[in-house]
Amino acid sequence: MKIWVDADACPNVIKEILYRAANRVKLPLILVANQALNTPPSAYIESVKVSAGFDVADNYIAQRVNAGDIVITADIPLAAEIVENGAHGINPRGMLYTQQNIKQTLAMRNFMEEMRSTGQVSGGPAPLDAKDKQAFANTLDRLLAKQLLS
Repeated sequence: MKIWVDADACPNVIKEILYRAANRVKLPLILVANQALNTPPSAYIESVKVSAGFDVADNYIAQRVNAGDIVITADIPLAAEIVENGAHGINPRGMLYTQQNIKQTLAMRNFMEEMRSTGQVSGGPAPLDAKDKQAFANTLDRLLAKQLLS
């Protein structure tokens, strides 16, 4: 099992939680971004720089993720793809993407994208707060415990 991170848009506070978790449970953590990343020295933490371009990091992850792996992403189409292939997804606010919720989440994302494109809705999500950080840490810990016991 590996933990993959769609790292271009992943908040630093979430990366810090992931660094500690990877070292604690001794699992590979691979951060994928189209820019060089500074990561702490660790046998368990790796960063991969991909070329710039639309969905390049997403495609890199989607092509390499295995069933049972964990993917950290706010990109809902990527989450839908990895969940369909048996991996687990968590967004930086702590939402676990599952077979039961991914289709509805993707439909809502597409609806909101259409609303933004017509000017009926503007802006994006609120900034990450302490509650989101805690929700992410809790979801990650629960998923790691479940995966490591199975």
